[in-house]
Amino acid sequence: MNNFLRSLTATQQIGALFLVVFGILSITTIWAYVRMLREQHADDPMAEADALEAKRFWGLLKTSWAMATVFWIGWALGDTVATVLFAIVGFFALREFITLSPTRRGDHRSLVLAFFVVLPLQFWIVGSRHFDLFTVFIPVYVFLALPVVSALANDPQRFLERNAKLQWGIMVCVYGMSHVPALLLLDFPGYQDKGAFLVFFLVFVVQTCMVVQHLLGRRFPHKPVAPQVSQSFQWVSWLAGVAVGGLVGALLSFITPFKPGQALGMALLACVAGSLGHLVMKALKRDRGITSWGMQGMSVTGAGGLLDRVDALCFAAPVFFHSVRWYFGL
Repeated sequence: MNNFLRSLTATQQIGALFLVVFGILSITTIWAYVRMLREQHADDPMAEADALEAKRFWGLLKTSWAMATVFWIGWALGDTVATVLFAIVGFFALREFITLSPTRRGDHRSLVLAFFVVLPLQFWIVGSRHFDLFTVFIPVYVFLALPVVSALANDPQRFLERNAKLQWGIMVCVYGMSHVPALLLLDFPGYQDKGAFLVFFLVFVVQTCMVVQHLLGRRFPHKPVAPQVSQSFQWVSWLAGVAVGGLVGALLSFITPFKPGQALGMALLACVAGSLGHLVMKALKRDRGITSWGMQGMSVTGAGGLLDRVDALCFAAPVFFHSVRWYFGL
């Protein structure tokens, strides 16, 4: 089997990878749908709790479908189109973040700068492979420029809060998301045209960590670490999720330029960053009094908006990208 896979071209290998991914998702979806039909006819006093659990699981499943579809489209249409596609994802994620945060007239110039200058420039820098500039453009130059633009608007009311909110949104939705297409462009010796495997590796280990953490937290509940932020974040389930994600990463080392030990370390870093980032985004949602970043903000699944589906990835991608680039001297 390994000899057969090695005989395929890079394009054929990645195509086979997506066939396997969509096959697994299809089987899981059919199983979940059949299980849902059976539970609808069951006379169980715990039916309401089971229905809520099923909604949460469907939310995770939809997230997996959405991620797999976006990455497949990005790979199929090439690096340039993939970069544009992720820029669009970042645009709508930032829109969700800003829409559910209060703004004033004095923020309009800063918002125009964020959406129509900073975001396209960041992804253009990624596409042109200026990785050194891409690394510091938002954390340094944009961080300093946005408050200046806001100050020139002559509106000092809640100035610090308003600017901090916008800079947070740009860092998470634009800076974090821009590191995903950057993985496609990393130039590993002997690993040309296989950047999609790195993206898949990152997404799969982080998503595995999140799913395991969620399922174990619900099945074997312990005392929440931060109950006012998340009832499902518990140390035992979190450690188990990170461990399983790391193990999956080690098993997937054959599709990456990493050795098994290196793959384990990179997967653990990504899982820790992604899962803790997801917790941080939950705290922001509690602060805003919502359960979802979706436009209605009323989803009981906790995954109603685009940002709910990519928040862990927005935190994991920068840590993963810079760790890989530093470790391998790229």
